[in-house]
Amino acid sequence: MKRIGIISLFAILLISFLTVWNRSYELGLEHAYIPLEEREPMRIIPSEEGVFKRSEFALDYAKMPIDETHQRSLKTYYNNRAYHGAPPSIPHPVESERSMGGKDCLKCHENGGFVKKLNAYAPVTPHPDYENCRQCHVPVKSNNLFKSTNFEKVPAPKVGVNNALPGSPPVIPHQIQLRENCLACHAGPSAPKEIRVTHPERVNCRQCHVLNNKEVTDIGIFIRE
Repeated sequence: MKRIGIISLFAILLISFLTVWNRSYELGLEHAYIPLEEREPMRIIPSEEGVFKRSEFALDYAKMPIDETHQRSLKTYYNNRAYHGAPPSIPHPVESERSMGGKDCLKCHENGGFVKKLNAYAPVTPHPDYENCRQCHVPVKSNNLFKSTNFEKVPAPKVGVNNALPGSPPVIPHQIQLRENCLACHAGPSAPKEIRVTHPERVNCRQCHVLNNKEVTDIGIFIRE
């Protein structure tokens, strides 16, 4: 009886060993897997998210021929502003003074296009989600001041001189609030020729171009952007 017990115990241990070994062998044949921790999706900074708003038009801009006859320049771009960084004025007649902007202005300025009546391409707004356009943009009523003043415009940044190193990507010389959508001003037929980007298909502009937080003007004042 003692011998039978020993043999039975040995058989049980052998079967257990073979079972464990077989299971370990099967697990060893499976592909390695590292479980990932579930995390909340990373929130994109609003100023970064705006860069991609017109990305669907990037390839269209890249293939679009340049209309030499109807190009805008930086001179007209800045002359249409009270100062550098100010919202542009409305350089054409406004049909309805009571219009708040969204249903009227965005017909031309949401996606641009050639306006035969004005013989020009409509500039694309970088913030079409703000529909109360007349809150910031006012029509030009006169080229003269209502009252004389000693106010002087802050000189606008020059193109091609704000690179950290020769050949490096230029920094962004302006604030990005309400200007997060880079392609709205830097691509397409309505973009001023001096700042029209040569590679609109590279939509992640902030990957190479960094914001210049301090801008020194000719009068020596630091302006926090």
